[in-house]
Amino acid sequence: MVTGWIELLLQGVLLGGLYALFGVGLSLVFGVMRLVNIAHGDLIVLMAYVGLLLTDKLGLGPFTALLVLIPLSCAFGFALQAALFERILNAGPLAPLLVAFGLAVVIQNSLLVGFGADSQKLTAGGIEVASLSLGSGIDVGVLPLLTFAIAVITIGALQLLVYRSSFGRLLRAVSDDRQAADLLGVNTRTIYRIAMAISMGVTAIAAIMMAMRANFAPSSGPTQLIFAFEAVVIGGLGNLWGTLAGGIILGVAQIAGAQIDAAWQVLFGHLAFLGLLAVRPNGLLQRMAPE
Repeated sequence: MVTGWIELLLQGVLLGGLYALFGVGLSLVFGVMRLVNIAHGDLIVLMAYVGLLLTDKLGLGPFTALLVLIPLSCAFGFALQAALFERILNAGPLAPLLVAFGLAVVIQNSLLVGFGADSQKLTAGGIEVASLSLGSGIDVGVLPLLTFAIAVITIGALQLLVYRSSFGRLLRAVSDDRQAADLLGVNTRTIYRIAMAISMGVTAIAAIMMAMRANFAPSSGPTQLIFAFEAVVIGGLGNLWGTLAGGIILGVAQIAGAQIDAAWQVLFGHLAFLGLLAVRPNGLLQRMAPE
């Protein structure tokens, strides 16, 4: 009995790693630009379809495709910021939301035209069913464990970039006071473009890991957005490690709900989100102070 609950807890924690990958790009963009990118879920699905094309048309394995997809995704994010979001960031709080909503609609309908409404999945071979024994009858899937490890490494790398590098100081300066940064000669437009490029690079990682673990369709974006948003809000807006903590809480709650009834899995995640939001409106962790 105890072993079963430990295994379920591990499953929830590992699922939380995937949700953290969904949310960390959203958290980074919000932390730097104060932009709530409601197209984020659809961008994840878009990158998943690009990854599918790389594996089907070029015959690449999923991890090799990821190495190709990351720079493509970064370039796309840089161009997206320069061509679209950059133009409306100073147009009030509503304009970015409307533009992001329009982008989400365009992505969904474009994918529907290009790929149809049927769900797809990225074939990863034996790693999909491989498991690792931790002793005492506890087994965990290799792919979920790898996903969690990638989430931790990705968040750790971003944390070092933001708080331990000269570029990170520029990111924090622009985030804290864009006008002051402009006066000091910082090219804020370039900083924003690079921030969006980094966010999209993380989105590519999340997309490939999602595509190997679950089916996805053109209409899957809003679901991924909700999971990302809940992980970010639970952990604390703009706190990268908080996003990982939020993802873990969300994953554990969903696995617990699934044990009661499979139909309750997502509902329990939403209830955990609402409950924690009522107790901690600002999230579990505060945004980290500049160093």
